[in-house]
Amino acid sequence: MTEKSCRDFVEVLGSKSSVPGGGGAAALAGALGTALGEMVGSLTVGKKKYADVQEDVLRLKEDAQRLEQEFLHLVERDAEVFEPLSKAYGLPKETEEQKAHKAQVMEAALKEACTVPVQIMECCCRAIDLVREMETIGTAIAISDAGCAAAYLRAALTSASLNVYINTKSMKDRGYAEKQDRYVAKMLEEYVSVCDEIFQKVQTRVKV
Repeated sequence: MTEKSCRDFVEVLGSKSSVPGGGGAAALAGALGTALGEMVGSLTVGKKKYADVQEDVLRLKEDAQRLEQEFLHLVERDAEVFEPLSKAYGLPKETEEQKAHKAQVMEAALKEACTVPVQIMECCCRAIDLVREMETIGTAIAISDAGCAAAYLRAALTSASLNVYINTKSMKDRGYAEKQDRYVAKMLEEYVSVCDEIFQKVQTRVKV
């Protein structure tokens, strides 16, 4: 998926193909948001005015590069884990034995499919922390990009959460499902507000 051109990716995303879907799009949005945060750092490095924060900016840039690669890997992983789930939905259920087999396969596939959007959310949280720091110490000429980064990461975070919930909703193991739901809710509660805070700060700084 990540080897496609932007045009090809969007065309496939808009088609009836099952992949990429919301999870892959969320991971890509996370990569874009993180790259925008890195861009703020790139425009800050080497500026005399920001000499006292150069080490911090370089550290954040390295962290951003690692996160970008993680997000891109998760675009691919989201497509990989959906395939077994898609096949599980098509398993026969005519006999009791078939029903039991399908339920077992479905449960395993749902749990596996759930892992990727959770990982996307975890990466988003780390990226949001990064952008929050970059917005504070980065060059003022790229401050709007920090705000855009926060907006992309907010979208990635909330979109990925829906891809968790759609899977946990169908799980028979309610203890596992509810544990995942609580973890997702905790990330949303903490980090959506951080994104909004960054966006509002930037908006205040750039508006006349």
